[in-house]
Amino acid sequence: MTRRTSGQIRAEQLVDTCGTLLAAVRDRAPLVQCVTNTVVTGFTANVLLALGAVPAMVDIPEEAGAFAGVADGVLLNLGTPSAEQRAAMREAAASARGAGTPWVLDPVAIGSLPVRTALAHDLAAMTPTVVRANASETLALTSGSGGGRGVEATDGPEAALIAARPFARDRGIVVAVSGPTDLVTDGERTIAVANGHPLLTRVTGAGCALGAVVAAFCASAGDRSALEAATAAHVVVGIAAERAAARSAGPGSFAVQLLDALDAVDQQEVADRARISVLAGTEAA
Repeated sequence: MTRRTSGQIRAEQLVDTCGTLLAAVRDRAPLVQCVTNTVVTGFTANVLLALGAVPAMVDIPEEAGAFAGVADGVLLNLGTPSAEQRAAMREAAASARGAGTPWVLDPVAIGSLPVRTALAHDLAAMTPTVVRANASETLALTSGSGGGRGVEATDGPEAALIAARPFARDRGIVVAVSGPTDLVTDGERTIAVANGHPLLTRVTGAGCALGAVVAAFCASAGDRSALEAATAAHVVVGIAAERAAARSAGPGSFAVQLLDALDAVDQQEVADRARISVLAGTEAA
């Protein structure tokens, strides 16, 4: 996977790329190491399995670093950062960086909580491939604001984008800001993904699992950029959420239907249902 491709990007080409990357994930079945929120480990693992990836919840010191060197992708999620997990995350980030393994940072609930906020800044300095966060978390990481209300955002993605663009450009990474419309930027190009459903916000772990899906797509991207991989991950999860919501009575059945939908979504459905736009003002790299 290349961290950035040059030239302009067009929405219709990106739709095709999303389908191609979904097929690549299923062909490769990437091994994704998750050092993640203990509240959501089972759901995250099941999301990866439904998608066609292979989860590995290797999250203790003296194992996490070694495993990150052989995994295809890594997720570091700060949802429940115990002392042991914090040490494991530092190991995994250093190992992934040294091995060239794509890795995703999900800075859950940073801003007002000092331990995880300091950890997020330390990990961000180790050059993640993608930062995936809600708007308030993005602002806390990129501009030092106070963050949201726990794991809930109190800011909009458009406000976060102002700080996310220079942060991504200066560090050579991708920042994906979740919201009613997801915004994915490498600092020079910004993609809006309008797929998704409000029920995603009523299932514990949906956002956390999305971080793992981003890692799986980055691990399978080949010569595609991290911008394209992160966009494809958001499109696929968003389409699956729409399919799941149509078959659900509420958040409980939605969680189950989401796994079935991730298993069922294919390239044709991506081509038919992806809602992607390139934001005005996006520059060529």
